[in-house]
Amino acid sequence: MATPQFILDLREKIGTVPLWLCGVTAVVVRGDDVLLVRRADTGEWSPVCGIIDPGEDPSDAATREVLEEADVVATAEHLSWVHVTDMYTYDNGDRTQYVDIVFRLQWVSGEPFPADGENTEAGWFVRTALPEMSTDMRRRVDTALDGTVAARFGPLDD
Repeated sequence: MATPQFILDLREKIGTVPLWLCGVTAVVVRGDDVLLVRRADTGEWSPVCGIIDPGEDPSDAATREVLEEADVVATAEHLSWVHVTDMYTYDNGDRTQYVDIVFRLQWVSGEPFPADGENTEAGWFVRTALPEMSTDMRRRVDTALDGTVAARFGPLDD
C-alpha cells in the first residue's frame, strides 16, 4: 500500500504544507541476516518503513508493514530508537516530518519478496555485508542490531 487514505484525505484539506506523522522502521533479523528492501521510489536499500495508522499500536504497525511490503511474518522484540526525521519533500510537493519509532523484529516465517509494489526487491543480507544505504537508514539498522535493549531517544551523536 502506498500513501494511506487518511493522509490523502488530509492532503485534500491542507495541500502540501508540512504534516507531522508517526512512522515505524522495522529491522527484521533472522540469525545473522537482516531483511532489507529496495525502494521503488528512490532505488535505495532500507529496512521496511511505514506510517502508523490512526489508533494503531506502533509495534503492530511494524509487523503489519513487514507483512505488507515483504510478505514476511515477524514479531517485535524491542524498541530501539525514537527520533525525529528531517523534513521530506516528495516529488508532488508534499512536505512531511516523522516521529520515527525503530523496532528490532524477529523473523517467524516467509521468504521476502516485494509484495505490494512499494519496493522492487526484498531479501536477506548478512549483517556484516549490508548493501550501501543512506546514513539515516544505516543508523536505524545499526541501532537495532547493536545489542542494546534500552531504547534511545532523540538524535544520535555523530
